[in-house]
Amino acid sequence: MANNVIRVMLVDDHAVVRMGFKLLLEGAHDLSVVAEADSGEEAVRTFQIHKPDVLVMDISMPGIGGLEAIDRVLAKESHQKILVLSGHEDVMHARRVLKAGAIGYLTKRSAADVLIDAVKTVFRGKTYLEPQIAQELAVEQVTGNKDPVDSLSEKEFKVFIALAAGQSVQDIAEIMSLSPRTVGTHLYNIKQKLSASNSAELAIIAMKSGLLDL
Repeated sequence: MANNVIRVMLVDDHAVVRMGFKLLLEGAHDLSVVAEADSGEEAVRTFQIHKPDVLVMDISMPGIGGLEAIDRVLAKESHQKILVLSGHEDVMHARRVLKAGAIGYLTKRSAADVLIDAVKTVFRGKTYLEPQIAQELAVEQVTGNKDPVDSLSEKEFKVFIALAAGQSVQDIAEIMSLSPRTVGTHLYNIKQKLSASNSAELAIIAMKSGLLDL
């Protein structure tokens, strides 16, 4: 393989979606999809074998999900370049993945040429944000308007999303390698910060913030 070809690994739990993105990326002569994974767990296990230049990852997946996968990948290889390709069009997810260490955020609605440009930008080590997301982030910086969910810590946010999606405390504890008691503590803090009394209210808050796939 030529040295100037950018090696990409795709991570998405839908095989048809991966196939579509693979065809788009390999339509560019200087991009090659060298590996695929259908979960965050598999991505963490296998990315070191294939050593992709750019890891293109969804964040809404069963199991540990994309945010936790980003943490675990970067714990193993701190210089791995990660582009998140997500169905979520909200600013909050973009902010969270950048904070976790990804350097690009793009929504799945984007055109093929935009995806190719994003991969190449991230490969060069530069941050890529979809223009609309970038504009909304800039407006937030100026106005200071933020969603209450922004008050959650990184771990609390992951627990919040999992709870809102219907996972039990026990399930979350096993997936995130935490004790049920620790998850319970996170849940208590989440309810306090968001003024919620139960999981149903948490789900409503998540939906209003555009954080759940409907």
